[in-house]
Amino acid sequence: MIKNALEGIKVIDLSRVLAGPYCTMLLADMGADVVKVEIPGVGDDTRAFPPFIEDESVYFKNMNRNKRGVTLNLKHERGKEIFLELARKADMLVENYRPGTMEKLGLGYDELRKANPGLVYGAISGFGHTGPYSGRAGYDIIGQAMSGIMSVTGWPDSGPTRTGGPISDAMSGISLALGLLAAYRYREVTGVGQKVDISLVDTLVSSMQIINQIYLATGRLPQRIGNRYESTYPYDTFDTKDGATVVIGCANDKAWRILCNLMGREELIDDPRMATNKLRVENHELIRPIVLEWTRTKDAEELVGLLLDSGCPAAPIYDIEQVSRDPHIAGARDMFPVIEYPRIGKLKVTGSHLKFTRTPAGPRTPAPDLGQHNEEVYGEMLGLGADELARLKEGGII
Repeated sequence: MIKNALEGIKVIDLSRVLAGPYCTMLLADMGADVVKVEIPGVGDDTRAFPPFIEDESVYFKNMNRNKRGVTLNLKHERGKEIFLELARKADMLVENYRPGTMEKLGLGYDELRKANPGLVYGAISGFGHTGPYSGRAGYDIIGQAMSGIMSVTGWPDSGPTRTGGPISDAMSGISLALGLLAAYRYREVTGVGQKVDISLVDTLVSSMQIINQIYLATGRLPQRIGNRYESTYPYDTFDTKDGATVVIGCANDKAWRILCNLMGREELIDDPRMATNKLRVENHELIRPIVLEWTRTKDAEELVGLLLDSGCPAAPIYDIEQVSRDPHIAGARDMFPVIEYPRIGKLKVTGSHLKFTRTPAGPRTPAPDLGQHNEEVYGEMLGLGADELARLKEGGII
């Protein structure tokens, strides 16, 4: 009986920074044996990224929990030989280099599939491995810029705005994990692996959905409209008596009727300017001040409680401290578990959003020190002994 859903799946992780490591973190959280391969003496760039505790990067530690870590110089011929041996033993491989980098090393997908025809090869890059922009560098802000999401994020007079979190990195990591598991299922049936090519830009273009369709179907170019939604209203943020801001999400006629009754404005339910969702979207400028007049008479906690108790979707707007202390999110859903680290002690990390009834997913072991599992992994997977490992280390190969 396996304890975790992906137990037994071996993943070679060449990725660094965020998008790729986030993907492999998800796989590791679900039980895959993820071996993170880093440059000897240097490691993943994020080992030098703040915030730090006792000179150790919390950025790196959160993203690389549950993984084993080895070092390997892929520019050395012996290093390439070792890597090919690892690839032969792996089910999946993940990298997020700029397209063409692995090919220059002689370790691109076409070479690796000769060594292991069943290998599922996953790649994340800014623009994907095909097309005229494929050679460009890709970062989260570039994905946000060229997907169109920044053009519709913010207020009419604010200028294009980046979302606060690294959304293109995180969503691309999730997308690659999904693609890898689908390709693995195909491999299990056919015995044949394949390459999964994920682009930061493609991922956010896909996520835009109805915003894209507004232009594609009608020719109207969506603009920045603040917190209002294009497809339903009132679905927006509203000020309260105590200076806070809350979210109200009237996504259908039932919720609108509830809101009207709470406001004591029952006549609005059948108002010909507001009787349907389509009309409410068209007349949002008329509706907003009516709702604001009511919300500004109540404190945020009272307002949200009143709305929720009546069946109208609403929420407070949390800062990160409030998220981390919420009894549902941090408590019942366990989104901030603690990992014990050898030198820094207990560290609260961001947990897994994947919840299973039989095979729990989430942090189990701390992120590895640089090369921590060289002896273990190379011995276990390749049968290399202490003398050979010593020679490899002396030669700068590990």
